[in-house]
Amino acid sequence: MKVLPFTMLVPDDKSVISEHIQLPHFYQYLHRHDEWQITYIEKGEGTLIAGNDMHSFRAGDVFVIGAKLPHLFKSNPEYFAGQEKSVSACSIYFNPSGILACLFALPEMKLASTYLSKNKHGFKIAAGYTRQISAKMFDVHESSGQDTLFAFLSLLTGLQQLGDNIEPLCSDLYSSNFSENEGMRLSKIISFITENYNNHITLEDVANAAFMTPQAFCRYFKKHTGHTFVTFLNEVRINDACKSLLSGDKADCISGVAYKVGFNSITNFNRVFKSIIGQSPRAYIDTYNSVSRVTYVSA
Repeated sequence: MKVLPFTMLVPDDKSVISEHIQLPHFYQYLHRHDEWQITYIEKGEGTLIAGNDMHSFRAGDVFVIGAKLPHLFKSNPEYFAGQEKSVSACSIYFNPSGILACLFALPEMKLASTYLSKNKHGFKIAAGYTRQISAKMFDVHESSGQDTLFAFLSLLTGLQQLGDNIEPLCSDLYSSNFSENEGMRLSKIISFITENYNNHITLEDVANAAFMTPQAFCRYFKKHTGHTFVTFLNEVRINDACKSLLSGDKADCISGVAYKVGFNSITNFNRVFKSIIGQSPRAYIDTYNSVSRVTYVSA
């Protein structure tokens, strides 16, 4: 898999592009483009590769991806296994240096330009603010004519008002000069981990898959992702566990979920789950059920 240049097809009557997709899985190639991208995940789970870092994604997440940043929303393996799975998402694309350059050159847009420059690689929006931002995104998508620009400016204002309620997608030190060979190697590593995380997988296994020694792999993986192998593997496993704990009959079988996602000890699963999610698996289920009941009653 290469880091593909991706040219957005801009209609003559559009300066801000929007799309609402419903597909079996997300676009499966690591790519980059000149436009900024704001994506709201309506349905789907997987791993976002963004520059030299990785983030689990799930329904409800909103990501802002900087211009020219190599990225890939990699759907989980079950989306390619013939199961009846699908994804849906709404995305907004805009280029402050392209067709919108005159707009961003206005004095009134100085704060917006500074904000984008400060967060040049993009960020993930905190969960408590995704609903209001996604609503503004749909306002852009559903508008036409000059109303599209008004809705877009409202969206930009909403992003600027987030303050510290964002998580950078990758380090400020990251260089976008990400070679095709690095893209190919990193994609193969991620594919191997996401396809085998629920089995017994060791450092030696993934290093062999990358044709590297364990020591060289550890240095490479940490440099390009910001994670250790074990940390990333645990995050992928816990992401899957969160889904399973809240679905159907599995919700009452914490130990079953622990072994299903690749842990060989319920004690270790509980410890890792709490370190990543901030609460125990049982508390996580109880919190979800409590919120669901409140939502149901309010409705």
